[in-house]
Amino acid sequence: RATQNENYPPFNIERLSDNDYRITIAVAGFTPDEIDITAQQNMLIVTGSKEAESNDNRDFMHMGIANRNFERRFQLADHVHVSDAQLSDGLLNVTLIREIPEALKPRKIEIGQSGGGAPAIENDAGSAKKKSS
Repeated sequence: RATQNENYPPFNIERLSDNDYRITIAVAGFTPDEIDITAQQNMLIVTGSKEAESNDNRDFMHMGIANRNFERRFQLADHVHVSDAQLSDGLLNVTLIREIPEALKPRKIEIGQSGGGAPAIENDAGSAKKKSS
């Protein structure tokens, strides 16, 4: 039974662009009030809690729609955070965005050309030059 709960509820992860992702979780029968989304450092936790219902004295011949509580954990990469969450048609869509800080983005370094001689290397005094042989 423990392995069965690991697959509930089913989910998809899709890449929308280089820095945008979406997690879609099938949460049929859950309302927005019964779902909790928590974003911690590098972790997204989605939980669903159903209150015990009396089933209104209904006599089910088959009960195939799962209404059990769940907790799904998603490990997030660095600089990925939740930007939006929507519940529609029994699907919870959680939109993620990767925002790399400007200081960590790769920079293109321009290569300059020297005046044709060997490059000068200065010591702490600023007077010694590299000799070419």
